[in-house]
Amino acid sequence: MSIMDFNVKKLAADAGTFLSRAVQFTEEKLGQAEKTELDAHLENLLSKAECTKHWTEKIMKQTEVLLQPNPNARIEEFVYEKLDRKAPSRTNNQEVLGQYMIDAGNEFGPGTAYGNALIKCGETQKRIGMADRELIQTSAINFLTPLRNFIEGDYKTIAKEKKLLHNKRLDLDAAKTRLKKAKMAEAKAIYWGYCYCLSTRRHSASSCPSPAQSQLLSCGSTKEPESEQELRITQSEFDRQAEITRLLLEGISSTHAHHLRCLNDFVEAQMTYYAQCYQYMLDLQKQLGSFPSAFVSNNNQSSATSMSNASVSSSTAVTTSLLPSTSNTVITPTVSDLKESSGSRKARVLYDYDAANSSELSLLADEVITVYSIVGMDSDWLMGERGNQKGKVPITYLELLN
Repeated sequence: MSIMDFNVKKLAADAGTFLSRAVQFTEEKLGQAEKTELDAHLENLLSKAECTKHWTEKIMKQTEVLLQPNPNARIEEFVYEKLDRKAPSRTNNQEVLGQYMIDAGNEFGPGTAYGNALIKCGETQKRIGMADRELIQTSAINFLTPLRNFIEGDYKTIAKEKKLLHNKRLDLDAAKTRLKKAKMAEAKAIYWGYCYCLSTRRHSASSCPSPAQSQLLSCGSTKEPESEQELRITQSEFDRQAEITRLLLEGISSTHAHHLRCLNDFVEAQMTYYAQCYQYMLDLQKQLGSFPSAFVSNNNQSSATSMSNASVSSSTAVTTSLLPSTSNTVITPTVSDLKESSGSRKARVLYDYDAANSSELSLLADEVITVYSIVGMDSDWLMGERGNQKGKVPITYLELLN
């Protein structure tokens, strides 16, 4: 029974405190009560903390979007994280594209130029996918996790203490209001008592103490008024909570320093990722052995040759007259004649070329080599010789000489 009485009393006290705060807050909003202002330093710290929380949330969410554009995947990862379970491994877009290219290349035939190129592109895409996976993992550990820890940990503590400070401030101002009202009521009581004394003693003021004297007598009492005692206690609690909140808020500067280190880690992870992607694509370009300008030149020349061959006879003299004199044009008609004749010719190299494997021959721009065709060889390649060195060379890198 005593426990129940205690709980009821505590509930009634809490309800009274809540009602007092609500009344004080409402009167402040209506301009009917005074409000204790925080010192400028504490206000600046509170503003800095709120600004830090606002932008940390925005940066964290946008980084998650950058690393994982799929919103469904982000929701799935969030659920697994809340359940404290590891999310299942998910194949990313680069890896899916790479596997499609590899499957297509195997279907077309690894021995064909297109099939081989698809396989090489697919393998590169899968390597980029693995690099992307490493970027996401590294960024999550070194960048996103510290930001999330601040939002869900440090700032929640700050917000809790900030709310307590707000409540203590309301209690202090409510106590000030009650003290003010108590003093006004006391002054009125003294005044009306003086008036009553005068009226009972037939308007003789000599035997009645004045209101000022009555107030001095009340101030000389040894017992502290309840309202003044309440104000002293609430002021002490407010000052203590303000100091606790200030100490927590001053830690925001350390948070900024920590987030700066995390930002450096994130930039380094991105730099590593883009450097890997660049190197992978550079290696792929060398393996494919083609430049866009060479292919465009080859396609344009092939179209012009087809139109010319349709209007002229197929004599060797006419074919020779069609050869352009510029050094940057691929000689498709002469290559066709070379394949048909099965003979060898001299050719000048247009671009540097690094052999992708032991079956190919590396080339240097402007050098002259001997080329010839082999039965069954892919149409985009010739066999080249330089002294004792021999290997396949791409025809888009050559200009046949007369």
